[in-house]
Amino acid sequence: MTRVSDRVPARQVLRLAAPALPVLAAEPLYLLVDTAVVGRLGAVALAGLAVAGVVFAQVTSQLNFLSYGTTARAARLHGAGRRSAAVGEGVQATWLALAVGLLVLCVGQLVARPVAEALGDGGAIAEAAVSWLRVALLGAPLVLVTLAGNGWMRGVQDTAKPLRYVLAGNGLSAVACPVLVHGAGGWAGMGLPGSALANVVGQTVGASLFVGALARAARAESVSLRPSPAVLRAQMALGRDLIARSLAFQACFLSAAAVATRFGAAAAAAHQIVLQLWFFLALVLDAVAIAAQSLVGAALGSPERGAQRARALAAQVTRYGLVLGVAFGVLFGALAGVLPPVFTPDVAVLAEVPVAWWFFVAMQPVAGVVFALDGVLLGAGDAAYLRTTTLLAAVLGFLPAIWASLAFGWGLAGIWSGLVAFMLIRLVAVSLRARSDRWAVTGAVRPAR
Repeated sequence: MTRVSDRVPARQVLRLAAPALPVLAAEPLYLLVDTAVVGRLGAVALAGLAVAGVVFAQVTSQLNFLSYGTTARAARLHGAGRRSAAVGEGVQATWLALAVGLLVLCVGQLVARPVAEALGDGGAIAEAAVSWLRVALLGAPLVLVTLAGNGWMRGVQDTAKPLRYVLAGNGLSAVACPVLVHGAGGWAGMGLPGSALANVVGQTVGASLFVGALARAARAESVSLRPSPAVLRAQMALGRDLIARSLAFQACFLSAAAVATRFGAAAAAAHQIVLQLWFFLALVLDAVAIAAQSLVGAALGSPERGAQRARALAAQVTRYGLVLGVAFGVLFGALAGVLPPVFTPDVAVLAEVPVAWWFFVAMQPVAGVVFALDGVLLGAGDAAYLRTTTLLAAVLGFLPAIWASLAFGWGLAGIWSGLVAFMLIRLVAVSLRARSDRWAVTGAVRPAR
């Protein structure tokens, strides 16, 4: 039975969620700025960014176990009073990030053109995508180091420093982007590749700050900076399920981008605008989930009423997520006629935007609940369940609608109907799991399955 004392004060959730919100929003907000800057180059450049941006985002987000998995493991150790071991998780996650990031960089350069041509249907759109992607891939190891840094720092309930680090990097990118794309003074600029270079500049700053923070924490806690094969194996075991889950997202969003380009540059560009807004709000809503990950993991790591406190937290964050989702739905419904022209003046693109816009607005309350409960289950280390249900949602909901849209000419309406089905299936799955007791397993380390 849940006691009143098991409930976490709202201010404690806010203390973790408030700094996490701008951290989560910084990257998609920068991408919105990037979209607006590139939109001035025309529909082909914007469609190229849509294809390349989805490829890069899916490759890096597929490796988000470096953040979410590290948070879950570090939070349990922190809740059990083992801070040095929690910092050690950050050290090993950073080594893993560097190794995997270099692999992504090398393989990405080899496959950039064939992937862009497959998704962009050849021609000018694919050429634009390749020019952006080759430069952006230089930042892959830096993005992954930042994910690992966010992971261990959230685990020890420090969300203030990551805020400063991420804002420093993304702020520099936002300032550099218009200059590198469009030029200044007598310089004509680099065009679309300038957007990717601005990304890399900011990512270098952010990753350097996270590495510095890790080195200081390791020194203070007397933690070795050497790789530990045992910890790396444990992190990869949890990462296996999270990667499989991310593969479902990757298949869905890459398929959506590929199908959107088949309906022309205007449809692909409109899809890019609304999709970036979706990613932006998804990560803003995920601020509550980040607080849930840290607090649920710490609760389950504690020997005193850990399961009861974790269940109370699950109920709390579900309510918070629903309220935020409803608020965003109302806000962006009101902005339907005002916001799209900020991203592009192209009349053909603006004519396509409303098709996707109202699906995006209607899904916000559902997204608020789904992302909040995702945070609860991720904090509990319940990655296997999330893997299975996300794969089912992709196979039964998103992918059939996307490819039917191509076959029957449904356009963006078919693509976004698939996203609705995907979210509704996930809503049912995480709600049923949260009502059970199978996810609330206590201990400093979640037992291996």
